[in-house]
Amino acid sequence: MNNLGYIKSVHGSVIEAVFEENLPSINNKLIMEKQNDIIFEVIAYVDENTVQAIALTFTIGISRGDKIIDTGHTLMVPVGKEILGKMFDVFGRQLDGGPEIKNPILKSIHQKPVPFSKRSTKDEIFLTGIKVIDVMTPLAKGEKAGLFGGAGVGKSVLITELINNVAAKMNGYSIFCGIGERSREAEELYREIKEAGVLENTALIFAQMNEPPGARFRVGHAALTMAEYFRDVERKDVMLLIDNIFRFIQAGSEVSGITGKMPSRVGYQSTLASELSELEERISNTETGSITSIQAVYVPADDFTDPSATHTFSHLSASVVLSRKRASEGFYPAVNILDSSSKMLSLNVAGERHYKIANKIRMTLALYEELKDILAMLGIEELSPDDRKVVYRARKLERFLTQPFFTTEHFTGMVGKFVSLEDALEGCNRILNDEFTEYEESDFYMIGNISDAMMKREERMKGENQTDSSK
Repeated sequence: MNNLGYIKSVHGSVIEAVFEENLPSINNKLIMEKQNDIIFEVIAYVDENTVQAIALTFTIGISRGDKIIDTGHTLMVPVGKEILGKMFDVFGRQLDGGPEIKNPILKSIHQKPVPFSKRSTKDEIFLTGIKVIDVMTPLAKGEKAGLFGGAGVGKSVLITELINNVAAKMNGYSIFCGIGERSREAEELYREIKEAGVLENTALIFAQMNEPPGARFRVGHAALTMAEYFRDVERKDVMLLIDNIFRFIQAGSEVSGITGKMPSRVGYQSTLASELSELEERISNTETGSITSIQAVYVPADDFTDPSATHTFSHLSASVVLSRKRASEGFYPAVNILDSSSKMLSLNVAGERHYKIANKIRMTLALYEELKDILAMLGIEELSPDDRKVVYRARKLERFLTQPFFTTEHFTGMVGKFVSLEDALEGCNRILNDEFTEYEESDFYMIGNISDAMMKREERMKGENQTDSSK
């Protein structure tokens, strides 16, 4: 705390500070002498006595000549089992108003990735209990998956359901990282997780939309430090959910702009690729534990050629693309199966049965997509008998791959369903084999296992018989 300097200049959220004795290291935390709650992080050297630092808090009240203290360390956050059930900000301060952690274990948010020699090379599927994901875009344990979509297509709802399923069915730990979240969303998510009874296995960390770009830029690193402790010390499999990785890129763009760097393509920072890699490469699995990350990726104006989307794609093992068209048709989760992909859906990893069923579903839906124009213009009567069967199969599959969620029960009134991979594959296989030609399409909508369709049909038939008898 003795390394004292003074502010030479202030440019909005960026300052230049002079330290005549000891120059602080890059990423060191600086605090104001008169206001300890104003925090900066060193980002560059200007000359042999001057550093450039970015504010991680609001800077109201500072001026040139003010004394500033080099703390001698980087930003630190609490780690360990004590953080579960609590909500934090980027500085590791609790936001939930609960009892403070006594004697917390603190770790720097800046850590090096696990070297390749210590990583696990096994390919293992991470099951979620959500039919369309487990069957068509299986997630890789210890790797990264992206939920791509524009505003309002269901990214945050899907993430909330994943937290619920991992905690309730698998007794796993989850770390939720909100980058640039609205304060309303953060509060609602905390309440939903608490009501679902899975808060004690979850830690939440937020840098909200109204906070300075420096805080939003560093909260992802803070969340990773928490997850790495569970993987490396507690030797657990942990799920890291990030909502939204685009806001991280956006915060980096703002930091780059206010520090005076020249923008690159479409106005993004020239360091976009290296900044994203610095975050993403820390997510990996070892022989004793893993971090599986599921990241919501906002796609600006639904343009998948935007640099933020293309750079994120390169880090992912699975891409789950959410479609506004499917959401408008009432298919939830609104996954566009033909645009989504996963490297786990291979013969060696998924197994022959899973691989063949998924391929048949994809071929059926692709053919249905081609036939849609004819259907719209001429109607189903003009199709050949074989094409008609394809249409009926595809429409039933589309509805079977919808699912009621636990976290939306109070909105929809439908009880949530957790579906095992075996049950999901069995249902899809039986639909592909035309075992349900007598069934209505509505029998398959928003159900869990295929047995639910049978129960739905029985209830519908009873209702129809009672209607007929009353007439």
